[in-house]
Amino acid sequence: MSVDAAIVGPGNIGTDLMYKILDRGENIDLQRMVGIFPVEESEGLQAAVDEGVDVGTEGIDSIEAHADEFDLVFEATSAGIHEQHAPVYDDLDLFAVDLTPAAIGPYTVPVVNADEVVEEGHENVNMVTCGGQATIPIVHAVDRVSSVEYAEMTSHIASKSAGPGTRQNIDKFTQTTAAGLEVVGGAEDGKAIITLNPAEPPIMMRNTVYTMVDESTDVAEVRQSVDDIAAEVQTDVPGYEITLEPEVNEQDDVAFDLGDSIILTTMIEVEGEGQHLPPYAGNLDIMTSAALGTAERVAARATEADVAGGVSDD
Repeated sequence: MSVDAAIVGPGNIGTDLMYKILDRGENIDLQRMVGIFPVEESEGLQAAVDEGVDVGTEGIDSIEAHADEFDLVFEATSAGIHEQHAPVYDDLDLFAVDLTPAAIGPYTVPVVNADEVVEEGHENVNMVTCGGQATIPIVHAVDRVSSVEYAEMTSHIASKSAGPGTRQNIDKFTQTTAAGLEVVGGAEDGKAIITLNPAEPPIMMRNTVYTMVDESTDVAEVRQSVDDIAAEVQTDVPGYEITLEPEVNEQDDVAFDLGDSIILTTMIEVEGEGQHLPPYAGNLDIMTSAALGTAERVAARATEADVAGGVSDD
């Protein structure tokens, strides 16, 4: 069963998501791209027109006017805008996949908890942040081997890959990502840091994850768990790579007494597929891939419900 969808927000993320859906969306049919500017003033809307996708230029009014055309909406605007739009989607009975840090719905990371979130029947799900999508799987992988007392992530992205929405939401980014490390990753306490690097040529997205665990932890088992989950992420994000497998920090490198704990350091690099944006924009690529992966799970659940309904009717 295919799910008809609309994208709200024709910026970098929305446009990249459009190309991903058109290129490899197995059960997602993109019906409309919606913005607030005339087509001739919006590169994203013009790209949609070029691809044969219908467009709307009246923002949320365009969604309300055509709500019967789709079942699911991808929100690719900003946290503040999604807070305004979410009640409208709810009233229209539209499933919302939120790519902003608004976090109105449950934090969702495809390889960790998307199936569970969709199965619970939520109608608004949050993709956390780009840094969250890159690092939460690692914290989860460590936590399923040894309880993570504390997790900290730093995410370094090319300044050129950070659009207005990202820049306006830096505080939301850190708050939402830190919460995601705890709620989805399993850490007892979490912290998040993001930097925008203006280097030329632009850097790839790079992430460092620190996890504090009991000193009795089997590091080899942690590394296997991390390798396993990285392979799962790579099915949606081919450019996701572990550049440093979990390593034990030496006690001398730590500014405080760890007691009976150790700190493991893991590093990740994310290279984008380059459909709409340069490969260095892996931070955008991992968000759009996560959104598409979640929507595919929504479509799969709808298919299962349709089949089950058919069986019960007989």
